[in-house]
Order: sequence, then C-alpha cells, then structure tokens
Amino acid sequence: MLQTVSIKVTPTQESKLNTVDWENLPFGKVFSDHMLVMDYKDGAWQDAEIVPFGPIPMHPAMSAIHYGQSIFEGMKANKSASGDVLIFRPDMNAKRFRESSERMCMPVIPEDMFVELVRKAVEVESNWIPSREGYSLYIRPFLFATDEFIGIKPSETYKFMIFMCPVGAYYNEPVNVKIEEFYTRASEGGVGRAKTAGNYGASLFPARLGQQKGYHQLLWTDGKTHEYVEESGTMNVVFVIDGKLVTPSEDSDTILRGVTKRSVVDLAKAWGMPVEERRVTVQEIVEANRNGTLTEAFGAGTAATIAHIAKIGYRDGDLVLPAIETRTFSQKVLAHLDDLKTGKIPDTMGWMLKV
Repeated sequence: MLQTVSIKVTPTQESKLNTVDWENLPFGKVFSDHMLVMDYKDGAWQDAEIVPFGPIPMHPAMSAIHYGQSIFEGMKANKSASGDVLIFRPDMNAKRFRESSERMCMPVIPEDMFVELVRKAVEVESNWIPSREGYSLYIRPFLFATDEFIGIKPSETYKFMIFMCPVGAYYNEPVNVKIEEFYTRASEGGVGRAKTAGNYGASLFPARLGQQKGYHQLLWTDGKTHEYVEESGTMNVVFVIDGKLVTPSEDSDTILRGVTKRSVVDLAKAWGMPVEERRVTVQEIVEANRNGTLTEAFGAGTAATIAHIAKIGYRDGDLVLPAIETRTFSQKVLAHLDDLKTGKIPDTMGWMLKV
C-alpha cells in the first residue's frame, strides 16, 4: 500500500528550457528547472516540496560533510513516440536505496513512497526529457545527514532531494579498463554494496592513476587477494565466454547490485542464453582472451547502459577484445533496452513505469 505523501509544487517563475543546447548535452552539467526536497526530523518524514532548482543552505557543522552519511541513486526517464513518459525499473532503485539507508544507519524511505516521489518529480519536469535518440533525463535522488553537531553518531535529521539533468551519452566511445591489483574499492563487511558517496571518493585517486595511463576506468578486484574480478568504477562488468554470459555474483557484499546488470541477466535467460553468476578470476579472463573464447566484455550501468570494453589493461600489457561489430549479444541487449525505454517494443517484463 502506498504510504501517503503530500507533495507541494512551487513552479519556477522563469524556465531555463530555451537556454539549453539540445544538440550538445554534456553528462551531468545541465540541470532542469525544479528539484524535490523532503526533510526528516522528530523521527518522521515531513511533507515533500518541489521547488525551483538552486543552492541549499548548509551549516558548517553539517553531519554529512564530516562523517559521510550520504547515499544516492541514478535512473533515467524517456519519452515514447506517442508522448508517454517512461521510467526504467524505479522499484529496483527504491529497494537499493532502502538497503543503502539501512547500511548507513539512515532513515528508510518506504519503497512505494520513493517511487511516487520520483514519479511526481519527473512528471513536473517532463518537458526536460530530450527527444533526440540516445538522450534521456537522468534522475538523481539522494539523502544526506543534516545535524548541526560535531560528534560521531548517526544524525537525527536528514534531507532527501531529487534533481534531474537532460543528458547525452556517458561514454562516446568503447572504453578501456585496467585491472586494479593494489588499491581496493570494497572489502567484506564494508559498505561496497551500499551506494554511498564515500565509495566513490575513495576510488578517485586510483582511477586517476589509471586514466594517466590511458584507461577510462578501473576493473576492481577483491580486497583480500586481488584474484577475482568484481566491478568497474561506474558500472558492473559482464563477459561472454564460450557462448555463456559470465558475470561476478552479487552475493558478495563488496559488489553493488546493479539495475542494468540484473536486467541484462534477466534478458539473457529469457532469450535462452546460458548464464553463470559466480566468482570470476582474473586468470580466467586472461586465459579466455588468450584462447579466443572471450568474445565480448562490457559494462552495464544506468549512466552508460551498455559500455563496450575495447581492451583490458593487465599488468604491463593489454587484453585486446574482438571488434565491436562482432559482438552479437551486447549489441542486441543494448538495442533492446533502448527500444524498451522509449516504448518502441512491448514491455513484456513489466519494467517500465508510465508517468
């Protein structure tokens, strides 16, 4: 049952729509007219409000800045040819947001309330959804601690917000990734499964070292032995080896449970493709590349959807993968997801929320 949520809308006096270069949308730098704000205090969520987009007041002792209680999500909305506004699998983001909240000792937003807040925010900003193919409206819900207090304890007050960005492609070309064998993204018992801000902050320095060597992202390995592949910096990772879809299992609490990857796995199973979700060793990937059975590797994530991996850096060399044109599965699943999100094909899985 949907928990009752009141959402007041205060429209902007002057829209920025006519100032946008719709043919040139950098990812995450153009913001729509409004944002949703909802506070938590006195042990309860207060009424939500959609207000003109802009800066928010911040106390210098705000708890999130000092002690890191901050989580977020990412999802996208598109329009169909008939004008329907569609959001891809927000229920899965709602579930992950709840799990992140619990792990970070933050108040939970009921999943149905989270979906309704997202739906209403997108409804208000529906004119900001790009019509150009390959473009979408990126949705960023986030929650952070707001206590004005210096002391290590869970905050008693929080602010939940949603803002939106019309975006183009996250990656404009196939990506190169480097297998990371020294730095660690997450360890067992840590917060690797939570979509918390600190995970990304900790990854920036090793990612920069990889970028200086010509790689777009790192391919993280396990924190104990660095023998097992886990995920990449902005996406989960998937391989096609000897005709099977192979991807690291999400049973470990060191890997973020990806909405796009889960969708890829579900589609592969529905299409009759063998799927193996398990521990994947670095040496298995090296050997499969050497003997020619590694035919595809790609990242799966909300921002990139499907990001073809061109080469994988390993120690002092590169594993060069087959040409993109030969990759039948990842090409097929990318086209399917794009068509599904824009209403070009029937939603047989029940994944799309119509706003």
